[in-house]
Amino acid sequence: MPSNTTAPPAKKKGRRARLILLVLVLALVAGVAYGGYWGVSTVRASFPQTTGEIRLDSLSGEVEVKRDANGVPQIYADNETDLFRAQGYVQAQDRFYEMDVRRHVTAGRLSEMFGEGQVETDSFLRTLGWRRVAQQEYDTVLSAETKKYLKAYAEGVNAYLKDREPADISVEYAALAFTNDYAIEPWTPVDSVAWLKAMAWDLRGNMQDEIDRSLMTSRLSASQIKQLYPEYPYALHQPIVGRGAVDGSTGAFDPKAKADEGDGATTGETPGTGPGGSGSSQGGIESQLGALSEVLDGIPALLGPNGNGIGSNSWVVSGEYTTSGKPLLANDPHLAPQLPSLWYQMGLHCRSVSATCRYDVSGYTFSGMPGVIIGHNDKIAWGLTNLGADVTDLFLEKIGPDGYLVDGKVKPFVIREETIKVAGGSDRKITVRSTGHGPLVSDRSAELEKVGQKAPVGNSAPDRSTGYGVSLQWTALQPGRSMDAIFAIDRAKDFTTFRAAAKNFEVPSQNLVYADTDGHIGYQSPGKIPQRSKGFDGTVPAPGWDSSYRWKGYIPFEKLPYEYDPERGYIVTANQAVIDPRTYPDLLTKDWGYGSRSQRINDLIESKTKDGGKISPDDMRTMQTDNRSEIATLLNPLLLKIDIADPYVREAQKLLEGWDYTQEPDSAAAAYFNAVWRNVLKLSFGDKLPKELRAEGDCINVRPADATGPVDEQNKLVRECGQRDPDSAQPDGGDRWYEVVRPLLKQEKSEWWVTPGNRTDQATETRDQLLARAMKDARWELTAKLGKDVSTWSWGRLHQLTLENQTLGTAGPDAVRRMLNRGPWNLGGGEAAVDATGWNAAGGYEVIWVPSMRMVVNVGDWDRSRWINLTGASGHAFHSHYTDQTDAWARGELYDWPYGRAAVDAATKDTLVLKP
Repeated sequence: MPSNTTAPPAKKKGRRARLILLVLVLALVAGVAYGGYWGVSTVRASFPQTTGEIRLDSLSGEVEVKRDANGVPQIYADNETDLFRAQGYVQAQDRFYEMDVRRHVTAGRLSEMFGEGQVETDSFLRTLGWRRVAQQEYDTVLSAETKKYLKAYAEGVNAYLKDREPADISVEYAALAFTNDYAIEPWTPVDSVAWLKAMAWDLRGNMQDEIDRSLMTSRLSASQIKQLYPEYPYALHQPIVGRGAVDGSTGAFDPKAKADEGDGATTGETPGTGPGGSGSSQGGIESQLGALSEVLDGIPALLGPNGNGIGSNSWVVSGEYTTSGKPLLANDPHLAPQLPSLWYQMGLHCRSVSATCRYDVSGYTFSGMPGVIIGHNDKIAWGLTNLGADVTDLFLEKIGPDGYLVDGKVKPFVIREETIKVAGGSDRKITVRSTGHGPLVSDRSAELEKVGQKAPVGNSAPDRSTGYGVSLQWTALQPGRSMDAIFAIDRAKDFTTFRAAAKNFEVPSQNLVYADTDGHIGYQSPGKIPQRSKGFDGTVPAPGWDSSYRWKGYIPFEKLPYEYDPERGYIVTANQAVIDPRTYPDLLTKDWGYGSRSQRINDLIESKTKDGGKISPDDMRTMQTDNRSEIATLLNPLLLKIDIADPYVREAQKLLEGWDYTQEPDSAAAAYFNAVWRNVLKLSFGDKLPKELRAEGDCINVRPADATGPVDEQNKLVRECGQRDPDSAQPDGGDRWYEVVRPLLKQEKSEWWVTPGNRTDQATETRDQLLARAMKDARWELTAKLGKDVSTWSWGRLHQLTLENQTLGTAGPDAVRRMLNRGPWNLGGGEAAVDATGWNAAGGYEVIWVPSMRMVVNVGDWDRSRWINLTGASGHAFHSHYTDQTDAWARGELYDWPYGRAAVDAATKDTLVLKP
């Protein structure tokens, strides 16, 4: 529920807050202060018409738009092109400003809206070239049918824009008008396609881990880095696919085959050991990768902080184990909290489903994209979670004025010029250089241009007197057919046609769960996943001058793991390992999520179905809101054994006695435990990491990275402050860190338990000494944050969600924030819990990713399905559907999801008729 405290919500730090110039928000305040008429009339002018009739020139027939009490539209048309035209019109009614900002992000054109402060971001996005690749997809690979739908959608959007002034479209445009002569452009089909590139960027896999491993070499040994990236715990946490193997005769995956251990993928290089055999490095390459990490922090995280936290839950249970006798399917993607929500709920219905009008689908989509991404039609239901495949690699490039080196020969760069238009300023021109691997991302930062004499490439470096550029190879920078796949999934009728559609879902690589009205359940892992050369596992940057580190191709779709009606009767995907690599021949990634959420869901299903028990739709909802902390089950018993003499700290320790490890908003025990966990991580790991990984403002006294021997006048301690955005700093406290700590908790002595003393604390040398110090530090931290009286503490007061408008609400005076932002809400749940209200332990307790929607699909009895969105249908501030679902979402509730015509009619509150 919303907080009733007077404390302001924690403000986000970091470079994403620069999405709007201060002068712009000050102008908005000035506009609001001008008078009540400006505020009321301007805000209401953009509210959509939802009743009556509107004529659209592009339509060929009449279309009905029926909205329920939450403003969720269900669209009915007689042909497919009219259906998608109406979808474009309706989404533009509710969300066009959001759509417009998104297309400027994907095209690297934010400076045209928001001025000079976005030039650096635009430069990086232009270097990646999302929009260019989207144009290539549209021109060369997408089917004629898909392009027809994209054109129809764009026609609908433009029909809404026609003859409207910007202020009549959204209040944000009224604010832009104070400082900018920005003009809205017509929507194009490529604007829709480009959004998939932004989605793929935020779900790109282990690129940050690749950078972090290299950065760690300035402070840690190869063996220490390996400890911080432990192997996936297959003995503890089940992978998605429990059995199956690649058939040697056909080369296709057979879910019923049995593989011998040892037939799987090679393990590749040891994490922390760079290509060529160097186990440590200092110098220029760390500054390059550190600067690259800093640039990445500046790119708008449209879906969430990239790394271990971003993910999702989805699972499906066979009708054999459900109260309905039909499958049940649940999904809740974990993404950054946004206002409006990333998702848009709607239904797309042909009045009469036939060979010429094939769509009868309902679910969640993105504003700016036709079709439905997650949901169900009349025969099947499906959900998505991020597979986490390693689809990016950084290459160190030996560069010179004439090109880059490959196998002893200089190859010329591919060069293009880009012009960035700047609102209120002069144009900027940049040069983008690309190698055979991809664009030189190191060109986008003055710091990245610095070259080092030492790099983690051993003696294979061709010329150590100069340094290296950094290029990015990424599957999404090649034209693909994911847009084709979305429409094909929307009209799939069985597992065969579903798999055929999934074959084209190339980027981002997702786990697809499936159920149908005939009672079948299934899973497919699609995606364009590279096959790397022998010995190259993608965990650290590779030497671009050596062609033996090239990508050899991509794993054939027929070889990717899938399941169909597994004997256990259910399938769980929650970003855990797809399949045991000891029995699978291709490397999908070395950096899975570590399976805490997935195993908890597995355990909940098994406990519910043992002894003949059945799972109901409400049980599925209850599982979605399970907030148990796995790390608490490991750490809390040890904390209770610590002999605490300080009565002040002992008072807090008593909160943990009898605690059941649930993280309810009103739990004082959860508040204290999570504070202890945060301080354990800081003391044992955080203070030992290099500054490039630690959070901004986290300052400690350390030895210089190049120091040798004892600390003395020559080698004295220096003050070193963290450089990373708090949302993506380390140690983040996710379930990778659970697996780091799990074996250490059995060791009374470890180098990780050793910490230096300070003015108030003695140095620690043992586990119990460090845990005691963490308990003391947590007591003082929460006293400062929540007060001296532990009986007033609660996890929700620490763990708050604030919904921020993604442009004007992220910076500027409080008056603007109050107008456009909402919250805070005190939440339960936590990091790596099933109810994944994520927080970064290195940065604080603020909620930084959430279950962005929740759905429970009652397969075959569609009108008994339930769903909810994080915010609401509308992107218009002060509209009744701006955040009308958030209170129920925070309580873990779901709303009715009408699908059949009778149910939709019964739920309809507003009907709009679109006529030719």
